[in-house]
Amino acid sequence: MFVNNLLKVAMLYPVILSGGSGTRLWPLSRAALPKQFLPLVSEQTLFQETLLRLKDFPSIAAPLVICNNEHRFLVAEQLRAVSVNPLLQVLEPFGRNTAPAVAIAALAAQARNTQAILLVLPADHLIQDISGFHTAIQSAFALAQQDKLVTFGITPNEPATGFGYIERGAILAAGEDSFEVARFVEKPDLDMAQKFVASGKFFWNSGMFVFKASIYLTELQRYRPDIYQAAQQAWQHSTSDLDFCRLDEKAFASCPSDSIDYAVMEHTQAAAMVTVDIGWSDIGSWASLYDVSPQDEQGNALRGDVYTAETTQTYVRAESRMVATIGVRDLVIVETADAVLVMHKDFAQDVKHTVEYLKQAERTEHLIHRRVYRPWGYYEGIDIGDRFQAKRIMVKPGAKLSLQKHHHRAEHWVVVSGYAKVTRGEDILLLQEDQSTYIPIGMKHRLENIGTGSLYLIEVQSGSYLGEDDIVRFDDDYKRS
Repeated sequence: MFVNNLLKVAMLYPVILSGGSGTRLWPLSRAALPKQFLPLVSEQTLFQETLLRLKDFPSIAAPLVICNNEHRFLVAEQLRAVSVNPLLQVLEPFGRNTAPAVAIAALAAQARNTQAILLVLPADHLIQDISGFHTAIQSAFALAQQDKLVTFGITPNEPATGFGYIERGAILAAGEDSFEVARFVEKPDLDMAQKFVASGKFFWNSGMFVFKASIYLTELQRYRPDIYQAAQQAWQHSTSDLDFCRLDEKAFASCPSDSIDYAVMEHTQAAAMVTVDIGWSDIGSWASLYDVSPQDEQGNALRGDVYTAETTQTYVRAESRMVATIGVRDLVIVETADAVLVMHKDFAQDVKHTVEYLKQAERTEHLIHRRVYRPWGYYEGIDIGDRFQAKRIMVKPGAKLSLQKHHHRAEHWVVVSGYAKVTRGEDILLLQEDQSTYIPIGMKHRLENIGTGSLYLIEVQSGSYLGEDDIVRFDDDYKRS
């Protein structure tokens, strides 16, 4: 069970790294809703699964969550949904890779407990053997108490070329699963990967770590003082915002971007490894998601409204409509409301080329879904044309949008279900099903759900410019500018 009232003794502090864009799982994963916040394997998201697999670990602190500023309300909502109260939710103004993020976490943990030991976990991994994972954490914790910087080496089940490898060194007294690290190796070609696996001395680099906050900071200062100093300044000048910790943007902007491996682990003399076989996957592609998904007698992994005939070894995911496949094999088919991906599993790493095309074409399908989540609920596009667009809006019970105005568009609101309180200039309107109102260009307005259930309405915008940045906020519960 997570502990919030902490003693000044050696205790494990989970650090959940929830940045990253997950572009290799497009079209489901996008910048505004990346893979760690999606329910890819179960009904819980990968981020939630990462939290939940720690709840039964004894005497563990509440998690420190590091996330992108743009995902702050999404993270907060997913924490609330699984009843996890974080020790701290730190907002990065922009990504700087894992070395600076963990430095911030180490400084935050040390401010609460000088003996803090960090358990660093990416939020987008799958671990199927929870008991085995807990045993490995205990082994790593014992090594960390001896001032080791510990990583987890995954026993390889194939000569994968998409992972870095770790070569084990001498066995350590902590147990038969504990070793010194001989070296880290970059992602190999197939021939080298086959030799690594055959030797029995090489393990996949999991990107998970256990070490004392103090030791990590000492080694970071030794090998990358520039990262250490910038992270320290960003932390010292951080501010509180609602339930969030905002890092100083200027200081963090000066911080170099680097991973824990490059910045510290490949240089330190204190690197150790616990080897594990725990059903681990980084869900790094649609092919890897197929591998860990339940499959039928034909070897198909199906999710959503799917019909198959003469189809084998295929992953099909239908998000918004029925998908039928006939006479195909070894494919990945992913349907969303605004994009469909069809590819052979052997080309799973090439999804990134599609994302690059979308960026260069200045399209939006790599950034957002048709449904866009906000702290008050969500909106989704219904139709768009010259000088107009229509949206379906859901507002959660008790939530309200900011008091705002627009310079270039007017809005028509029609309540579909629920009860709305509308600020319209100096007037206050109470609307229910089948009632509507009109907001002229330049008028201050606000929408609030005063009912006990969700509020749904249709919004029709009209004007010369309909971008989301045409908004002036005067008052906002969520402190957005």
